[in-house]
Amino acid sequence: MKPDKGMCIAVYRTYDDKADFHKKAQSIAVGLTVGSWTDLPEAKKAAMEKHLGQVVRVDIHEPEDGAPGARYADLYIAYPEVNFSQDIPALLVTVFGKLSMDGRIKLIDLHLSESFLSVFPGPKYGIRGIREQLGVHDRPLLMSIFKSVIGHDLQGLEEQFFQQALGGVDLIKDDEILFENPLTPLERRVEVCIAAARRAEQETGQKLLYAVNLTGPTSRLAEQAKKAVDAGANALLFNVLAYGYDVLHELSKDPAISVPIAAHPAMAGALYPSPHYGIAAPLLLGKLMRIAGADLSLFPSPYGSVVMPKEENLAVRDALLSDELSVPASMPVPSAGIHPGLVPLILRDFGHEVVVNAGGGIHGHPMGTAAGGRAFRQAIDAAASGRKLSEAAAEHEELRTALELWGNKE
Repeated sequence: MKPDKGMCIAVYRTYDDKADFHKKAQSIAVGLTVGSWTDLPEAKKAAMEKHLGQVVRVDIHEPEDGAPGARYADLYIAYPEVNFSQDIPALLVTVFGKLSMDGRIKLIDLHLSESFLSVFPGPKYGIRGIREQLGVHDRPLLMSIFKSVIGHDLQGLEEQFFQQALGGVDLIKDDEILFENPLTPLERRVEVCIAAARRAEQETGQKLLYAVNLTGPTSRLAEQAKKAVDAGANALLFNVLAYGYDVLHELSKDPAISVPIAAHPAMAGALYPSPHYGIAAPLLLGKLMRIAGADLSLFPSPYGSVVMPKEENLAVRDALLSDELSVPASMPVPSAGIHPGLVPLILRDFGHEVVVNAGGGIHGHPMGTAAGGRAFRQAIDAAASGRKLSEAAAEHEELRTALELWGNKE
């Protein structure tokens, strides 16, 4: 849906067995903009009309069996851009700040005007830039995750990194709970891990990106990011929802922070899972992450241990890849509970523009971490070329062992 010039459209889903949804939509349109309308004198109405919200559409869904609690409506309400500044916090407070506390209502989507989007360059690298950095254009990418990082010193971290890199992964990310600490301070962590990446590249011939976790007080994040880049970091991991979309936007557009940023979904579970409250996952982890500048966006997979319904999951993918937005596409990273036997499902659902992201599925391989990475690469190569995993497993011990342990879902 394309909003009229100077307007942004918010889409809400609200449940009520008896409500007049048209009246409710009108109440929202007025209440979140000029506050009141019918009580205003005619002269004041003329002056305030440019600020007044407009009901665009009301789609009512009546349950066939009349089941209680199942009647809902999707409300489309347009907000004049003159009411808010061109930043995501102002937009969200306008369309959902007070309303989020008004009973069973969920923000489903936002249709933004080109004038609003014009201040957001989006991902600095996006899918194309990440692939160019890695020199990989013909297959899905593979990411691995540090596991058991708290309490490890630099030597332990370096060895864990090296084993992951030997497995042929394209990206390695910190755990999101690895904060600045005396054992593995940011700059030293970057130095030893990038050195390990170079050592591994001599054996594998493969480049990789290391997404170091960017943490600390908000006022120092840009400084920390620049320290990481100066130390050799070639990617960043960022807990966007804990800090806010505007912080991601500021980091992404900073020319001195010249590396891709991976957005972690920490805190998202407090916002998207309920059908009645919060913000829908495709908007929360898809569209807004992309607009704010995430080069990669992580979100729960529909297969693993932190499950998001597949329909919603694929809608996140679509929001990250859709041509509807004028900014570059972000790379989808479905995560949690991924093992090599799931790779054909991932490619079937997500296509080749996807990062296969694994933690326990790599580190838990009986032959070790490096073998875990190789098993995933063997699965990706087989699935991408249309081969059965069972066929490829006959030729590769690492893949065969993984399938015996976790199963084959092709």
